[in-house]
Amino acid sequence: MIKRAFFIAIAIFVCVSFSEAQETFNYDESKVGEYTLPPVLTLSNGKVVANAAEWQSRREEILNLFRQNVYGRIPTKPDGLHFEMRRLDEQALSGRAISKQIRIYFTKEKTGPHMDMILYLPAKAGHPVPVFAGLNFKGNQSIHADSSIILSEKHPELLKNTNKPHDQLTRGEQAERWEVETLIGKGYGVATAYYGDLELDYLEGWKKGIRTTLQTELGITPEEWAAIGAWAWGLSRIMDYLETDEQVDAGKVIVHGHSRLGKAALWAGANDTRFAAVISNNSGEGGAALSRRWFGETTNRINTRFPHWFIDKYKTYNNNASALPVDQHMLLALIAPRPLYVASATEDLWADPKGEFLAAKNAEPVYTLFGKKGLGREEMPPADTSIGETIRYHIRTGKHNILLFDWLQYIDFVKENLE
Repeated sequence: MIKRAFFIAIAIFVCVSFSEAQETFNYDESKVGEYTLPPVLTLSNGKVVANAAEWQSRREEILNLFRQNVYGRIPTKPDGLHFEMRRLDEQALSGRAISKQIRIYFTKEKTGPHMDMILYLPAKAGHPVPVFAGLNFKGNQSIHADSSIILSEKHPELLKNTNKPHDQLTRGEQAERWEVETLIGKGYGVATAYYGDLELDYLEGWKKGIRTTLQTELGITPEEWAAIGAWAWGLSRIMDYLETDEQVDAGKVIVHGHSRLGKAALWAGANDTRFAAVISNNSGEGGAALSRRWFGETTNRINTRFPHWFIDKYKTYNNNASALPVDQHMLLALIAPRPLYVASATEDLWADPKGEFLAAKNAEPVYTLFGKKGLGREEMPPADTSIGETIRYHIRTGKHNILLFDWLQYIDFVKENLE
């Protein structure tokens, strides 16, 4: 078995290396070339959608096309889903917040698969509050230096040999990406869980993740979906809990994500209409960026570097993205008529900022059916300028990240669209 695993790993490495060696990457807008996007408002029978009621049929068609060709299907929640409060602190963050650390069990048994969530709420709100919900990359303890956050049991960093205490290794490591105190100060809650609780992010992560451990309960085989789908499914389980919390305004839960977790947030928002708004931050290829544009990361590159993110059918389009029956403007259109924010960064060319802008632009016709306004302009805005109404966009100065500037735009966006 060890020899077989070794040779499989070598084969994958050689295939990936060969594929990358053969592929060139473009960062020159003049070399993008021509492409034609699939029509978002044309039904499979050729009829053009004329109103919001007719859109529902087209919406289901598009959802099924993404399920069949890109992400796989998402199962419903398991019957045994239940919650356990692990730690409650009503004086968190020096009395400014209430923190709740909740274990979300996916089966009736407490020995079964689960996900650990932390929820911060403003301490003095006096009423149910909107909540920003998203997954994190490095365990709940990474989002803030708060010493009361229970350390993640699954984060690989915690398993490494180190002379440093585990809490010093990861606590608050990605706090700049979360701006917990800023959000609390503005009257919003923050809910998050570690994405590795659902599936660890490597080629064989599915073997110990929910695609394996829950396949009987969910009635779905590991091959029928992929990591992006598993992470999106977990976001809906966070929503399941938030609906039960009287301190949360469950009608105003905003699902968000950065990078690959931005892809998951978009797919969660497309499938689960309980999310009141959706935010994609630098989600790039397979997220908000158009696949047909030859710029930055390609379908071939993402499928060879991260073959576990998408279903196998998606790999058949590696060198022919134009044959896809969908493109990402159609994914964004699935959010309609709910508010949608797409954000890019000037130095994140790999994620194709213009492709993200154009996808948002080309989702506008669906929002128009509902009397909603989109970006309101044909060209990308200057850096650090937010544009649009129900669909909004900005490109922030800087690298692939989610920072205070981004969060301040998202807060304004939610105020204007949900409150």
